Amino acid sequence: MTLAELYEKAVSVGIENDPRGKEVVDRELSAARKSFEELKERDREFFDRESLRNPYSDTRVLYGTGDEEIHSILAGIDIEVGEVLLADRLRSKGRPIDLLLAHHPEGRAYANLYEVMRMQSDILQRYGVPINIAEGLMEGRIKEVERRLMPVNHTRAVDVARLLEIPFLCLHTPSDNMVATHLQRLFEEKKPYRIEDVIELLLELPEYREARRCGAGPKVIIGSEKRKAGKIFVDMTGGTEGAKEIFSSLTAGGVSTLVAMHLSEEHREEAEKNHLNVVIAGHIASDNLGLNLLLDSILEDGVEVVECSGFRRVKRA
Repeated sequence: MTLAELYEKAVSVGIENDPRGKEVVDRELSAARKSFEELKERDREFFDRESLRNPYSDTRVLYGTGDEEIHSILAGIDIEVGEVLLADRLRSKGRPIDLLLAHHPEGRAYANLYEVMRMQSDILQRYGVPINIAEGLMEGRIKEVERRLMPVNHTRAVDVARLLEIPFLCLHTPSDNMVATHLQRLFEEKKPYRIEDVIELLLELPEYREARRCGAGPKVIIGSEKRKAGKIFVDMTGGTEGAKEIFSSLTAGGVSTLVAMHLSEEHREEAEKNHLNVVIAGHIASDNLGLNLLLDSILEDGVEVVECSGFRRVKRA
């Protein structure tokens, strides 16, 4: 398969598994096309035209024409300068590497990470948060993340890949959509009664079992395993952590337990004030699950995946 085919499949599968639903995604793409059409000609040079067909600003071909044939991938949770040099070293030792595949964004995809956070408002609405409150609270958080990204030297790894002529792709939100949808569906089907049942369901998945063996498995950080789980919200997609003030609206909407990849200390304090149970499934373990589910859906037979940077390939039937 070509790089373009792999990328386009990943975006398509990400949309199919978007927690907002395809109708909302289609409306967002239509809005992007309208914004482009309304631009003055002098401003079109700077418009990210990829956003007309890909709603995820943190998912891009970072280097490559798209025509490259992909038979071997060096895949990692993070692909930074060290991993790019690793790919070149593997090549020099006779191991072919046709593509660098990162989960976390680099380059332009990292600089524009904040844009994908807008999807969180629509997801929150589905769990009982009025859209005006969700959008109002998220706006400030989005601007905060944008400011934090402004001084970052985000092209470093992409520059090295370009100089070494190694195609480079990052798949962030499509992968996060996979894990969020998979776990939400799992909990809705299995209906865990207590928090300990939530933990047990997570540990049935090999990515979380491996994480526990490594000391980074699922943990309850608010509440206890004996508490009732109630309504569960899986918060694992939409760029990065949303607004910490949202927790009161979640509990008002009936959510009792939050299952997340990670949670900052200030977010944890707010969640505790609102009596939410919080289970941290694990950041890298959840990223592994999402990327594995995505690769299962998009890779053709015969494409080799070389693991690095915290990624472990687990194929499902």
